[in-house]
Amino acid sequence: EALIAEIEGETVETAHLTGRATLSPRVLAALRQVPREAFVLEADIAEAYDNAPLPIGHGQTISQPFIVAIMTELLDIAADQSVLEIGTGSGYQAAILAALARKVWSVECVPDLAERARAALAGAGCSNVEIRCGDGALGWPEHAPYDAIIVTAAAPSIPPALIAQLKPGGRLIAPVGCAFETQILTLVEKSGSGAIAQREIMPVAFVPLVDERAAR
Repeated sequence: EALIAEIEGETVETAHLTGRATLSPRVLAALRQVPREAFVLEADIAEAYDNAPLPIGHGQTISQPFIVAIMTELLDIAADQSVLEIGTGSGYQAAILAALARKVWSVECVPDLAERARAALAGAGCSNVEIRCGDGALGWPEHAPYDAIIVTAAAPSIPPALIAQLKPGGRLIAPVGCAFETQILTLVEKSGSGAIAQREIMPVAFVPLVDERAAR
């Protein structure tokens, strides 16, 4: 509950950037439901409920809980929708999405992380998440289009394949920018006619999006 209170406080503080002064009851319920300690390394369990990112190996991190919360909030996910996640990592963000959506499809480029995430998600009772190991920039076209897409690693621009796989009326959230430079959390909305509107939300810091070959 202390972490939830901290997230709610940060949501108020950033409302002028995000347009959201509060988190929806469904997002708050998901944050309470998912045990973050199940998705961090054993050595970091004591810090599982700190409002901070943590290393998970292979140069990757589990995102700061506030960032997980606000990215999820901005997608406005409904219970009957499908979501594509790029960058499974530890599986924590996927577990939050799984509490909100009908189905989550998640792509991870590091085989070891993909396997660990599958085990952690199974242990947390998340049965509506599918993970595959591959190049996130290519998305997962077999199950497109998606109602929402979330990218949890930064790239200089949003990969065109992901925008193509977004359903008309859908939303995509992603950090845009290069490693070690300012990155901007960016919200993309696709209209019913397929027109794209893009809005910059706020500065963030994410690990870079890497392709499958580099990960191996």
